[in-house]
Amino acid sequence: MKLWEKGIPTDKQIEQFTVGNDRELDLVLAKYDALGSIAHAKMLGQIGLLTEEETTSLVDALNDIIADIVVGNFEIEDSFEDVHSKIEYLLTEKLGDAGKKIHTARSRNDQVLVDVHLYLKDELKAIKEQVKTLFDLLMESAEKHQNVLLPGYTHLQIAMPSSFGMWFSAYAESLIDDIVMLNAASKIVDQNPLGSAAGYGSSFPINRTFTTKELGFETLKYNAVAAQMSRGKAEKTVAFAMTSVAGTLSKFAMDVCLYMSQNFDFIGLPAHLTTGSSIMPHKKNPDVFELIRGKCNKIQALPYEITLITNNLPSGYHRDLQLLKEGLFPAIQNLKACLDIAIFSIKDITVKDHILEDKKYDYLFTVDTLNEMVVAGMPFRDAYKAVAEQLEAGTYKSPKETKHTHEGSINNLCLDAIKDKMKAAF
Repeated sequence: MKLWEKGIPTDKQIEQFTVGNDRELDLVLAKYDALGSIAHAKMLGQIGLLTEEETTSLVDALNDIIADIVVGNFEIEDSFEDVHSKIEYLLTEKLGDAGKKIHTARSRNDQVLVDVHLYLKDELKAIKEQVKTLFDLLMESAEKHQNVLLPGYTHLQIAMPSSFGMWFSAYAESLIDDIVMLNAASKIVDQNPLGSAAGYGSSFPINRTFTTKELGFETLKYNAVAAQMSRGKAEKTVAFAMTSVAGTLSKFAMDVCLYMSQNFDFIGLPAHLTTGSSIMPHKKNPDVFELIRGKCNKIQALPYEITLITNNLPSGYHRDLQLLKEGLFPAIQNLKACLDIAIFSIKDITVKDHILEDKKYDYLFTVDTLNEMVVAGMPFRDAYKAVAEQLEAGTYKSPKETKHTHEGSINNLCLDAIKDKMKAAF
């Protein structure tokens, strides 16, 4: 069954190519398609295009379909082109003419738009909750280990003293930026496109304000052409927000892999978070964090993929847009899986508390030493040269302590301020 069926047969090879894996991907949208249809049916009843009895029967039948979707009893067989045609078929089979009326004053174009917007709203909300959970865990670790010193590196060379408190809370505060990006994406998708039909509105006296309120959108996308142009723009905005989160996760995962290697030995992972080698019995590999790194790096390619698909499309609907689901939907699930496993794993990271006893880390404190000389009255450049000469002569004595006071420094992490910032962003 096709919603555009005119009795003219379609070549099977053409049908297979144009449908692709849309049936499988549309299962993700099934609940939202039914929810959009409920709001649409109520609106058609409100403006007199459906009787009260037809409206009630359609809403009840659609709620039954949603119940089947929720328990996994809904499928889109090969005889149907997409989720829209399957649901309309079910309604027509059950209700007759009332089912045939559900498509009045809309198109598959605004159907899929509203489905995708509702789906992305829910997924962004879920991702935000996961990011907040991860933030809380990182902040707990920061508070617990805020006084345990950790070598800081630049250019992968020993640089200045850091701490586990600084390391954990750095990633926590970075997640706040990611929340801001997710909020921006939520703002973009929280606009109702239903009623834009095939991109140019409808001659029926539809009430788009009604469906906007019914579906819980903050506002509607007023211009029908602009609503159609949101296909691709919404997906790309969400993809950029996802890459922000993925970038933070990927960098943290890389740190974990680096820090637990024997050459660094800053942290440890319990056996249940590692895997082994088929020939080397001593191996404990951080595969979980390597896969987080790899999956998140893959996610960061998504905006470019979406850009290439949509880059040179004029206004109006084009079948190219169908391909957006292939990259976006799996990427969303991959990001959620990465967040889940990070949340599961981070609480079990153990930190080493005697790292700086290694002689090579004495150099971490050269800046602190020369800064003390400056405070005592020596010009900065002279103090810099004096410490450099001590290093060359092998006479440098490390203080092995820090006295940093400014906001965000090693001895003043401002953890409460970071928590307040997240609260405001969230």
